[in-house]
Amino acid sequence: MISRRTILSAVSVIATPAIARAQDWKAAYPEIVLSVAPSENATEVLLRWGPFADYLSRAIGTKVTLRIANDYAAVIEGQKAGNVHVAIYGPASFAKARMIGVPTDAFCIRVNGDGSKGYYSVFYVLARSPYQSVADLKGRNLGLVDPNSTSGYNMPLFALNKLGIKPETYFSKVVITGSHENAVIALAQGTVDVCANAWNAPDNSFLYRMVSRGMVRDASGAKLGVQDFRIVLKSDLIINSPVAMLSALPEPLKARIRDAFLNAATNAPKEFAGLSDGKSLPWVPVTNAEYDDTIKLVKFVDGLRKA
Repeated sequence: MISRRTILSAVSVIATPAIARAQDWKAAYPEIVLSVAPSENATEVLLRWGPFADYLSRAIGTKVTLRIANDYAAVIEGQKAGNVHVAIYGPASFAKARMIGVPTDAFCIRVNGDGSKGYYSVFYVLARSPYQSVADLKGRNLGLVDPNSTSGYNMPLFALNKLGIKPETYFSKVVITGSHENAVIALAQGTVDVCANAWNAPDNSFLYRMVSRGMVRDASGAKLGVQDFRIVLKSDLIINSPVAMLSALPEPLKARIRDAFLNAATNAPKEFAGLSDGKSLPWVPVTNAEYDDTIKLVKFVDGLRKA
């Protein structure tokens, strides 16, 4: 005769291993590393992402350590080596990671305040300069961000190619500044005459955030405002940056990471708003396939560089 106790014992035998398996990842992953590329200076990245990493620790149930990478390539190499579990990529750097076989998967993307999922690459000049278009900049100095930056390198080269321009011969010098902020500073202080940068809207860009913090000064030390810069070229729309995690992570851990990001705007509104000064809507799911066009862009630009 099968008693109630017998049934409960059987259920317990089945359920206990399942529960144990679900908790196994906590022993294997006592720490999760979140890496962010330095699109801003390290202090600004820490101010934005430090509180968010603390939220992730609470939401996921294990320690999340923020690692500010030296450059975009360091994020790629960190995930390739398995030392970075979750990464905040730029579209081009994620495309390059996929191109070299890094086992990582995009799982969410930020939505702009207007509901769009993209941004632009722009060329800034100083408003007091005589330059009104790229045609006026022949023989001048161009500032780019990083070879793995979409808006600061890949898209600018693509846009210039459409105009029949080879940067290495058209400009007097091409300066790689290392970050979007550095590019703006190089322009403000006269190191370059034009710089590439990311731009969403007049009140949503690296330039706008830098000006809001009093970070933009010319060579004399005078503060500059947004009105002191002029856009002379704007690219086609670029898909927003993805958040990606290692493909080999245990499924229960992946689910927690995914839920923590997708529900951040509701569960940690202050920390979430701090990432974009309140300019972004909640993250939404995204897939690797949505970056296939970016891979084509990167391959095209790589071909230009090799040529």
